[in-house]
Amino acid sequence: MSLSAKLRDLRANRQVSLQVVADAIGVSKPHVWELEKGKTKNPSLELLKKLAKYYGVTIDFLAGESDEQPKNQKITALLRQIDPDNKSEEDLKVIETAIEMALSFLETKKDGV
Repeated sequence: MSLSAKLRDLRANRQVSLQVVADAIGVSKPHVWELEKGKTKNPSLELLKKLAKYYGVTIDFLAGESDEQPKNQKITALLRQIDPDNKSEEDLKVIETAIEMALSFLETKKDGV
């Protein structure tokens, strides 16, 4: 799946407008539209980082290294959004365990178990 298709899907899943995404990542609405239409072919690494953080995915996922978010990549993306400055290593481990359990639960629900 192309970057543009992934961005369209991610935005549709969040049910937000182009303007909301643009404001969140600090670019113009037309620039987000160009990304989603495939008109901008080589977004900067900084822009990919902002998009990945906003959508809670990895840069690898956006860059096409994988078409699915493996569980460990989802965990990494979620942990990246947590500010570690005010948390101990033990707090971060608890958060990581909780995320793993939640993702496992969601996978079980998705599989119909």
